[in-house]
Amino acid sequence: MVLKRFSLSREHIIGWLKEDNDSLLKEIFDWADEVRRENVGNDVHLRGLIEISNVCRCDCLYCGLRKSNSDLKRYVMTEDEILDCTDKARQFGYGTVVLQSGESPVFTAEHIASIIRKIKAATQLAVTLSLGERDEQEYKLWKDAGADRYLLRHETSDLNLLKIIRPTSVYENRLEALRVLKRIGFEAGSGIMIGIPGQSYATVADDILQFAGLDLDMIGIGPYIPHPKTPLASMQSQIGNEQVPATELMTLKAVALTRIMCPQANIPATTALATINKESGREGALQGGANIVMPNLTPVKYRSLYEIYPAKACIDEASDQCAMCIKARILSIGRTIGKGPGGRTKCPS
Repeated sequence: MVLKRFSLSREHIIGWLKEDNDSLLKEIFDWADEVRRENVGNDVHLRGLIEISNVCRCDCLYCGLRKSNSDLKRYVMTEDEILDCTDKARQFGYGTVVLQSGESPVFTAEHIASIIRKIKAATQLAVTLSLGERDEQEYKLWKDAGADRYLLRHETSDLNLLKIIRPTSVYENRLEALRVLKRIGFEAGSGIMIGIPGQSYATVADDILQFAGLDLDMIGIGPYIPHPKTPLASMQSQIGNEQVPATELMTLKAVALTRIMCPQANIPATTALATINKESGREGALQGGANIVMPNLTPVKYRSLYEIYPAKACIDEASDQCAMCIKARILSIGRTIGKGPGGRTKCPS
């Protein structure tokens, strides 16, 4: 298969983000769905999410895990608990597990490497890591241990906005980390929130163009959901009509446009979408460009404590119930359950 490349200008992307005509929006969603079908097929790949710790050294203004949230009870999963979750992923037929945590040293680099080796020895699962910014030697250690992918979200490419929501984050460091990860051999992913106070349509267009420029393997897009224990929850936008709404529709537009601009990328139907629309949030994304779902494998006793935002979908469901529900939802819209790791397949240009 030869890759069909599409290129929308910044102005066209902004125009589509602002579009509110239902019939025209159906055209863009159908286009994204066609691009998805032609480039990554009808399979929906399942990545089992394991939230291994909510301890975080960062103080991001939007995140419920921020270190200043003294009301949050902190936890660290044991190695046995993590490996039990990965075995469930194998039993449920998932192709990947995602080890995610706040940014912290509670797991040493070698401990993470040891866990990766044990997962690889016991299963054929791909391993995705989402552990924040680390140094290059740690990335290499984990790649050598068998990790396949690394997710490092930057949330926005607007430097002024980033300084507000992530005061200690250096944007250039984040971008360089993504380049390092790709050079080492990881599939690398990033992502943004939609509707952050102060986020403009032009900013989201720039984010989408940057996704294409970085040639990312994974791209996560979800709505901003305010957490009451964070400073950003009480902040008001100062940009008037240029403020992007934190809605399901706006998120679906961004997903669709990202699929058109990044035909081969793996794009999840995010949990945040399922949180603001528990009936069909994931399905909407899957029908407009997405091809990945991340069912939660975290033990129920920890799930409410991994509260980046409140009222997260599936928070009380046992992992086997979650697996059955998500598979049924995928099949109900005429899609198939992917087998194997579901890595990015690159077609010749």
